[in-house]
Amino acid sequence: MKKILLVEDDTVLNKTLAYNLTADGYEVTSAYTFASAVNYLQKAEYHLALLDINLPDGCGLDLCDEIRSRGQQTYIMFLTANDKESDILGGYEAGGADYITKPFSIAVLCKKVTAVFANMELRHPQHDLYNDGVLKIDFSEQSASLAGEPLDFTPKEYRTLFLFVKNPRIILTKRQLLEKLWDIDGDFVDEHTLATIISRIRKKIETDERKYIKTAYGMGYQWMGGERK
Repeated sequence: MKKILLVEDDTVLNKTLAYNLTADGYEVTSAYTFASAVNYLQKAEYHLALLDINLPDGCGLDLCDEIRSRGQQTYIMFLTANDKESDILGGYEAGGADYITKPFSIAVLCKKVTAVFANMELRHPQHDLYNDGVLKIDFSEQSASLAGEPLDFTPKEYRTLFLFVKNPRIILTKRQLLEKLWDIDGDFVDEHTLATIISRIRKKIETDERKYIKTAYGMGYQWMGGERK
């Protein structure tokens, strides 16, 4: 999930923007002051930062410097009422990628954020990864390892694993799994084949102490994410 840091001291605007961006599927962290924003930046890295320039205890331009000094590759958009040419140029010179003057349309800003992330993905495609510190699966490259040791999965096993990790702790019925695997491969998969695939996966990734796939008897299977016994 893409992470956004929203720094805006106007409570109503902050909450409205956060609500709309969250509804669009982003993880939004809201800060209302310079100090709280710095505190968040010390704990996490964000894909995008929306920075108000005029804050009660500091300046958004300095926050931009704070982000860049940490070596973070955050896309920075300034939100401000300062609409003079010198202000706008100052925002770009500070390291901002965009400068949005108030008042602005919430809907347009949200579309702009969507476009920014779409362009990021085109330029730097993200690998579809699962990594819990023990089991690592790169679905983009179809490579995997367990505790640093390489694993060998068949294409159908990768597809089965992909369905599981994208639906953590949700019981996937046998029918759902069969339909998805059949749709992807274009060949027939029956319950016996499904049981064989899951059995092979379990043998490759599970130990007595760490379980990944739980059988929901009479229903289907559930991805537990390496739950310890």
